[in-house]
Amino acid sequence: MSDDFRSAPVDPVSSERLAAQGLRMGLVDTASREFESWLQAEARGFHADRFSAEAIAEQLDGYADRRTTGVWDETAVDPSEPVSTVSSWPTELTVPGFASVGAWAISSVTVSPTHRRRGLARAMLEAELRTARSLGLPVAILTVSEATIYARYGFAPAASATDWAIDVRRAEWIGPEAAGRVQFVRREQLLADGPAIIERVRLATPGQIGFSGLSWERLLGMPSSAEQTKQLRFVRYDDDEGHPQGFAIYRVTEPTPDFSEHVVEVQYLVSATDDAYAGLWRFLLEMDLVSSVTAALRPVDEALGWQLSNVRAMRAVSTRDHLWTRILDVPAALSARSYGTTGRIVLEVGDQLGFADGRFLLDIATDGSAAVVPFEGAIPEDAAAISLGVNELSALYLGGVSALSLARAGRLIEVRDGSAVAVDAAFRSIVAPWLSIWF
Repeated sequence: MSDDFRSAPVDPVSSERLAAQGLRMGLVDTASREFESWLQAEARGFHADRFSAEAIAEQLDGYADRRTTGVWDETAVDPSEPVSTVSSWPTELTVPGFASVGAWAISSVTVSPTHRRRGLARAMLEAELRTARSLGLPVAILTVSEATIYARYGFAPAASATDWAIDVRRAEWIGPEAAGRVQFVRREQLLADGPAIIERVRLATPGQIGFSGLSWERLLGMPSSAEQTKQLRFVRYDDDEGHPQGFAIYRVTEPTPDFSEHVVEVQYLVSATDDAYAGLWRFLLEMDLVSSVTAALRPVDEALGWQLSNVRAMRAVSTRDHLWTRILDVPAALSARSYGTTGRIVLEVGDQLGFADGRFLLDIATDGSAAVVPFEGAIPEDAAAISLGVNELSALYLGGVSALSLARAGRLIEVRDGSAVAVDAAFRSIVAPWLSIWF
């Protein structure tokens, strides 16, 4: 996709709706002082401290790759600061079958507490969906800070993440002996070389997205003025031939006066090989003067537990919804992924916003690929058939949510008996969907 997405016209429907309240919706030039006010409004929306001049300067390039939108109230005491914000950009979303689909990533959604219950969030989010559809993107995605908002716009949780805690004094390593080596690297080295490692493995896990720029810099602790940045440490795993195969970002904290009770907090870990996975985790678990290791935003099916002598030494602190998806174009989205069984499925999809509303036939070939077309007429005798909303279809999309569970919950209706089993067999991913970052 060209850079036109950043300058595409503001959605007229939402713009007119807000104008009727005396509010102005518009794009933000990230090279102007208006952008500084936008950043401060975003920080306010997440109850963060106001950005320093240095922090703003470090984010200019990152946001230059995004479409940045705001809403202004000219009657406010400070009319230059937006009362609502959102940023968005096109990316690649990994789907089952080692494939990608174009997706519209939505972030920085805030509404000032002075302007709640005036429809600003609805106007902004519906505008984003219409913009994405006009750009030909079949899926919208976001990570949510509050789970009660986004279902009303057709989004649903499609990939979960787990925070793990490991008591290293109960966890003897019984995994394989890594053939390579772990070594410390500087932030600058990882800033340049890390994205290539991430992109090498992205297609292996549904739910991962292509990312660089601001998302990547924040993972490395930038802006550098942040206090926690000074505590971050970076290690890379090189195989026995010297080729980089993974890296980890972590920090060490001392929560008690006992100097032997340090905690290693893993911020991010990626590995292109099983050998790198073993080498990095063993390094993190066997540090001196450390009593525990924590790792946030990890897969629900983390393999590490099978490499420890005591499975109870590794505890899931919490598992939560993380990546939410929203299908905008059913044929384009469903034909982009592969399926676990052959067969035919009729999908009757309801969508109050109209993007995905309709009846579709999913015809799965022996190689797992599928043709998806709008469908009318009688249901074929050999086809499964279900009725569901766009939320439920979006939840099923990455293969991590059970069609049987949705049917038991009354969220999916079997038009033909036994169809939920057929849908589950087709849609389920052998790899649990997972997104390793916030955005």
